[in-house]
Amino acid sequence: MAVLDPTRLLAIAKKEARQLRRDQRSLVLAFVLPLLLLVLFGYAISWDVRDIALAVVDHDGTAKSRELVEAFEASGYFTVVARPGDPGAARELFARGHAILVLVIPPGFAADLGQGVPVEVQALLDGSDANTATIAQAYAEATAQSFSQRVLLRGERLTLPLTAESRVWFNEELASRNMIVPGLVAVIMMIIAALLTSLTIAREWERGTMEQLAATPVTRIEVVLGKLLPYLAIGFFDTVLSSALGVWIFDVPFRGFAPLFAGLSLLFLVGSLGLGIFISAAARSQVLATQVAMVATFLPAFLLSGFMYAIEVMPKPLQLVTMLVPARYFLVVTRGIFLKGVGAEVLAPQAAVMVLYAVVGLGLAVAKFRKEIPG
Repeated sequence: MAVLDPTRLLAIAKKEARQLRRDQRSLVLAFVLPLLLLVLFGYAISWDVRDIALAVVDHDGTAKSRELVEAFEASGYFTVVARPGDPGAARELFARGHAILVLVIPPGFAADLGQGVPVEVQALLDGSDANTATIAQAYAEATAQSFSQRVLLRGERLTLPLTAESRVWFNEELASRNMIVPGLVAVIMMIIAALLTSLTIAREWERGTMEQLAATPVTRIEVVLGKLLPYLAIGFFDTVLSSALGVWIFDVPFRGFAPLFAGLSLLFLVGSLGLGIFISAAARSQVLATQVAMVATFLPAFLLSGFMYAIEVMPKPLQLVTMLVPARYFLVVTRGIFLKGVGAEVLAPQAAVMVLYAVVGLGLAVAKFRKEIPG
């Protein structure tokens, strides 16, 4: 008897598709949740820092000090929200969250500039949010540097010996959404794929239909592949739809080769779906399988894939752990194809991992699934 019979395989796939159509919760999980997560996270997660609340303490009150404040406003990063008369008010502004940066302009600011005397301008920062404070400090220093260069050129009619002209590749606007959305495609697909198939085998046990399945001549690999095929089609549909919505709603560029992205996505889905079936076969309870699938996919994919935090800044032991997270490699694929337009020659290491992940995921599912009914 053949190990893999196409007729039996198709019969199992049709049976699973019919069960899926009757299960409204699985349909919502399959078609609604990925889009909801994409839109929600796509809008909610942002590393862009704009409209930094700025308070100005101007002890000089001259046209030149107002010009400095206008330079901060014209930068597009700062919004003046208060003009207290005393730097001591900074503590109250920080405590209430009304300001992130307080700019203190000393008396005699304009006079010292006119005489060519170096002037120190104080910037007080709310460091309770270290990331925002660091970015605000960098913006403030860049704005002050630009202002001082303009004063130098106007006052002494000099030409700067060196000017830097920077050009950003792949993400010209430095928009965080261009990094977030391709990463979300990878993270969401791993979570949804594992969650979908984590219910398959457990549902058979809970509904008492495993006895009927055990009485049939289908092999273990036919059961696993038959149950996997409908979800593979759904997962691929979700991947294409999520990618299209990312381009359409968030205006994320797609510069790569679509068939390459499709092929690597299918391999990634096969591995994730196989992982879900493995969890389902091991748990034999839909509730337990769902919980295990969430812990095994959501936390690693979200925190250890490089999606939220750069792997390079993690502790060395944790960096080694990230090597076991498949979403880490698929994240390189999505960002590379979306933003950089790289081809198979660049993504060959990640493609090899996708193949290994698919083989391991299927192998674990087949090895764990048993048709025997325990006595």
